[in-house]
Amino acid sequence: MPVQIEIISPEKVLVSRQVDMAVLPGMEGDIAAMPEHAPMMLLLRGGVVALYEGETVTDRYFVGGGFADITPDRCTVLADRAVPVSDISIDNATAQLEALSEAWDKADKTDTTRLGVLQDQILAVRAEIEAGTGTL
Repeated sequence: MPVQIEIISPEKVLVSRQVDMAVLPGMEGDIAAMPEHAPMMLLLRGGVVALYEGETVTDRYFVGGGFADITPDRCTVLADRAVPVSDISIDNATAQLEALSEAWDKADKTDTTRLGVLQDQILAVRAEIEAGTGTL
């Protein structure tokens, strides 16, 4: 019995199909959405969603954060940003990391809210670079 997976970014629905399992990058660690999974909501960190048929990864999508709703028969990923791993531009991600690093250097170190947002963005871009180079 498969699970219905949907990966939705602000721009479009990237995936809507059945898979045997989806492994998601949760904030507290990776988690597998499988048939009969207990219902839960999951905050996502920047990382790769891997879709499985049997024991084989068929597709990989980078998500830049967001959340997932998992039920016994479906998994809906609402991503802040999502792209197929094969579409990642290392040059763009590297430029983005440089810009975020500059913003971090210039940020008011007493503004913990801003620093937290920048830290999350930096970690997501680093994960994107790792995913795009195959080191994640």
